[in-house]
Amino acid sequence: MRALGPGSVSSFLKIILDVVFAALWIGLGAVALALLAALLFSFNPDLFPDVLSTNASVVASRGPLFAGVLLMYGLSIGGVLVIVHSLRQIFVTLTAGDPFHPTNVRRLRLIGLMLAALEISRYCVWALSSYLPWIKDVKPNFNLTAWFSVLVVFVLAEVFREGARLRREAELTI
Repeated sequence: MRALGPGSVSSFLKIILDVVFAALWIGLGAVALALLAALLFSFNPDLFPDVLSTNASVVASRGPLFAGVLLMYGLSIGGVLVIVHSLRQIFVTLTAGDPFHPTNVRRLRLIGLMLAALEISRYCVWALSSYLPWIKDVKPNFNLTAWFSVLVVFVLAEVFREGARLRREAELTI
C-alpha cells in the first residue's frame, strides 16, 4: 500500500483525523455549555430550583471554581483542536502527493508549540492544585515523553523546511 497520494495510508489517516476533529468540536461545545451552566448556577442558584438541596450554598460557592476547571478543560481541548487541525492540513498535502509543501513547516512548528503549551499548562494546573484543600496526594511528574515529542516535532519541521528548500532548488534547475 502506498504512503502518499489518493487511496493511500495518508488519505485513510486524514479521514480518521476528520472524525477526531469533529468529536473534539462536539466535546468543546459540551464543555462550553457546562461552563455556562456552572456560571449561571453559581451566580444565580434560583435558576435551578429543582436541583437545589440543603447543600445548595456550598455547591453555589464552588461554582466559579468548577467553571475554572471547565475553562482549563476547554483550553486543553482547544489546544488539541489546533494540533489536529494542523495535522489534517499536513495530511491534505500528503494525500495530494506534496509532502514538502512550504506551509507544512509552519504547521509542524505550531504543533510543537501547542504540545509544549499543553505540557506547561499541565504544570500550572498541578501548581494551582496544591492550593485546593480537597485535592490531596497530587504528585508532580516530569513527562520526558512529552518533551521528547516536542523536540521531535521541531526537528521534523526543520527536515520539512530543508525538503521544501531542496524542492525549490530542483524546480529552478533546467
